[in-house]
Amino acid sequence: MNPRKPPRGFFSLKMAMDIDLLVEARWVIPVQPSLVLENHAVAVRDGRIIELLPASESSKYVAKRHVKLANHALIPGFVNLHTHAAMSLMRGMADDLPLMKWLSEHIWPTERMHAGHDFVRDGTLLACAEMLKGGTTTFNDMYFFPEAAAQAVDEAGMRAALGMVVLDFPTPYAGDADDYLNKGLAARDEHAGNPLLSFFFAPHAPYTVSDKSFGKILTYASEIDLPVHLHLAETADEVESSLKEHGMGPVQRMANLGLLGPDLIAVHMVKASNEDIEIMAGHGAHVAHCPTSNMKLASGFAPVSQMIEAGINVGIGTDGAASNNRSDMFSEMRMAALLAKGSSGRAEVLPAHQALEMATLNGAKALGMEKEIGSLEPGKYADMVAVEMAGCEISPIYDPVSHLVYCAGREHVDHVWVAGEARVEKGGFVSLDETAMIKRAAFWKERIART
Repeated sequence: MNPRKPPRGFFSLKMAMDIDLLVEARWVIPVQPSLVLENHAVAVRDGRIIELLPASESSKYVAKRHVKLANHALIPGFVNLHTHAAMSLMRGMADDLPLMKWLSEHIWPTERMHAGHDFVRDGTLLACAEMLKGGTTTFNDMYFFPEAAAQAVDEAGMRAALGMVVLDFPTPYAGDADDYLNKGLAARDEHAGNPLLSFFFAPHAPYTVSDKSFGKILTYASEIDLPVHLHLAETADEVESSLKEHGMGPVQRMANLGLLGPDLIAVHMVKASNEDIEIMAGHGAHVAHCPTSNMKLASGFAPVSQMIEAGINVGIGTDGAASNNRSDMFSEMRMAALLAKGSSGRAEVLPAHQALEMATLNGAKALGMEKEIGSLEPGKYADMVAVEMAGCEISPIYDPVSHLVYCAGREHVDHVWVAGEARVEKGGFVSLDETAMIKRAAFWKERIART
């Protein structure tokens, strides 16, 4: 007697794997490896990617949520490697000024008067919202009151590496270097269990931190294995002052103090000499390139092509909205690629895929998070961004990666996921109250304007 045959498709349905999210897209661009997957899907379970597969094979999964994006490119979330997020509340407050005048006559006085827990929470949340809408899922911050920033990051549901700021002069946040360190470490301990947060030591710059304080930071960093994030070789004045005071440039000084190494993120490096580049490369330090801010403050053009050729890992940051004035990684990617070509005189320098890698995986490497984020690979968190590649301004499409860097903008971001959880859908926030954030920004604007 022949057994009765099961219905057609029975076994495939029976064996289908339950997952949380399946996203199909016209193009899936994993970044690592360097290729474009057409008509592919990404399968997500428990916040992590389990497979990239042709969309035609997606029936092997039964997803709680199945998103089909016929005209989109799916990319890793951007990693903004340098921000002062709370300074979004000072956006446009003191434009068109050189760095030290901008800092000493406008930014620092405003911070002395207004920077506090509520200011940092509101400003950071505003920045988180702007970054999420523009496809950034992780940022590396340097500002006061990291515990307030942590609250904002929690509410936004994105990732952040929060800097434990150190200065050698008092601010409303702390009185001296020891006070800064103690408060930063207390904030780190308080949020130690949050998977979206990590902490860095963040001495502001060589011209605001003494050798003694750098020594303390290095001791702590070695003991508890935490990276260091600081501004370095940003302006000609900084280099000249260092030569007069220390008899050497700021990069050499950091090397002599033992700060340079694979756990250092040096921001800007605009005035890096050939010798500085060689020193940085020899120590395996990382660089956060902030092209728009450097140009707006007339600091100059960082020698990015030379750094890359020397083997330095270079990521991209926006800097704070007070000196940019956008927390927009699409703008920074494009600017980084164009400046590298223009300053080197070589059109082939920093091609589109490399610019995208700088804005994603290179930033993750600098943060020591390349095994978790920065590319769409099985095992990594599903931090993903869907960019709509439709409309006259983005047609025709010969190379979607080229269009992401040279054509698309944050206005084309349609969906954003962090660890597989939707944060932006169809260009709007899933849970954040944009109206409330705008009202708080207006409140702080009026308060600052009265002083």
